[in-house]
Amino acid sequence: MTTRAHDPQGPPFDLELAGRIDHTLLRPEATGADVERLCAEAAAYRFAAVCVHPLRVRHAARTLVGLLPGGAPPPAVCSVTGFPHGATPAEVKAAEAARAIADGAREIDMVIPIGALKEGDDAEVGRHIAAVVGACAGRALVKVILECCLLDDDEKRRACRIAADAGAAYVKTSTGFSSGGATEADVRLMRAVVGPGVGIKAAGGIRYRAAALAMVAAGADRIGTSAGVRLVQWNERGQAPA
Repeated sequence: MTTRAHDPQGPPFDLELAGRIDHTLLRPEATGADVERLCAEAAAYRFAAVCVHPLRVRHAARTLVGLLPGGAPPPAVCSVTGFPHGATPAEVKAAEAARAIADGAREIDMVIPIGALKEGDDAEVGRHIAAVVGACAGRALVKVILECCLLDDDEKRRACRIAADAGAAYVKTSTGFSSGGATEADVRLMRAVVGPGVGIKAAGGIRYRAAALAMVAAGADRIGTSAGVRLVQWNERGQAPA
């Protein structure tokens, strides 16, 4: 992870790692100005996506237009549905995803109905995922948030299989709003279940470069974090960040 890029108006950064980052702003108190700052950073550092609440999707999509020179495609806009608890009806999650797509989102991170999984109602979990996948079909990819800190390993495996069978593009470790975040062990477990055909997004508590690289080594394709700039930016001595 040492591919360097240089913005003439900024310091060198790790381009390869930057291309894996979903630059995230899901604080409830986030303002429009915060969204604009997030988008400017994502464009400057070539992040994969910005991840914002549904209410901020349209603002983010409009802000990103024209931020990259030469007509280069901007980072994708990602939004969330059923967030952070997953405890909304499948139809509501699908409608929320459809509205976010209409506003400019091209990626949707959805939370499964965690209680249903723990009850053994795999069909209900699959119905929620399929509803969102159907709403996004051909327009946005779906990342399915398991909230691993609330699950045992068998439940994590079942959730991964259900998500893959329902057509999810990614499985994701965490919302970042529960009792724990991403772990290398969970990423390895998820990769072992889904194989190479489904992506893995590690999110929750990833605030330093070493942690991000450890997640990638364990099998993560994307990193969800609000600390993306710190993860990829070289310091004033030209050294990679910690």
